[in-house]
Amino acid sequence: MLHVIILAIVQGLAELLPVSSSAHVIVAERLMGLDPSAPDMTLLLVMLHTGTMLAVIVYFWPRWRRAFFSSGPEFRNFAVALIVATFLTAIVGGGITELIEKVVMRREAHAWVEQLFNRLDLIAGALAAAGLFTLWAGVVENRRRQPAAALELTPAQYSSIGAVQGLCIPFRGFSRSGATISTGLLGRVARSSAEDFSFALAVVLTPPADAREIWRLYQSQHHHLAGMAPAAVPSIVGVICAFIAGLLALKWLSRWLETGRWHFFGIYCLFAAAVVAYLHHTGF
Repeated sequence: MLHVIILAIVQGLAELLPVSSSAHVIVAERLMGLDPSAPDMTLLLVMLHTGTMLAVIVYFWPRWRRAFFSSGPEFRNFAVALIVATFLTAIVGGGITELIEKVVMRREAHAWVEQLFNRLDLIAGALAAAGLFTLWAGVVENRRRQPAAALELTPAQYSSIGAVQGLCIPFRGFSRSGATISTGLLGRVARSSAEDFSFALAVVLTPPADAREIWRLYQSQHHHLAGMAPAAVPSIVGVICAFIAGLLALKWLSRWLETGRWHFFGIYCLFAAAVVAYLHHTGF
């Protein structure tokens, strides 16, 4: 249970910051002697995401109500943007996942992309890519003479955000929030709108991720529900702890984003990539 609480705190603090919570949780699991690719651990990870998803809803609801639910047209535009972006996420993310599981891992008896979550070398590469992307977006945003002012996303903007989110799904270390908000900033989306839309997408994405991991655990237990019971209590505790830590992280993220410090997250991801690469090199 202590392991679960520690992982929930790590997840909650990192999930809503653009530094890849999954990479941080996986390294923490390895430090504690746990197997990040085990079905019960990947289920715990997505349940921690559920806790942070609830934190997102609580934190952003007043802003979403003003921005997206103030009128019928505003809500329709928001709903269309969410649906299109999520569809593109499913196409891109699902396509890459199928490619990995059916082609790259074709020799595995029961291939799941989650089996790669133990690979620190892959995580280090994804962290480095996310760091460079976030750093680039922050520098471009800070150099603009006039910040983006339009609050409503165009089809090109929300489509690109959805497609980039799809790239993040199979790769632990490629921060979902960092990539989607950075895509918005590069597309001249207003900072507040990029943040709001990114986390609205997270709310939509989390339930299917939960369902996938529950199904994976169910299969690993040879379709016996009784074997899944031991994972239930730790998951509930994790959801609560991640919810609390997620609220704290959201307040910090908003302040940093609004004060033009976005590029600092990119620098941190590059540093984290170097640390993870070192751990891999030493055989950790």
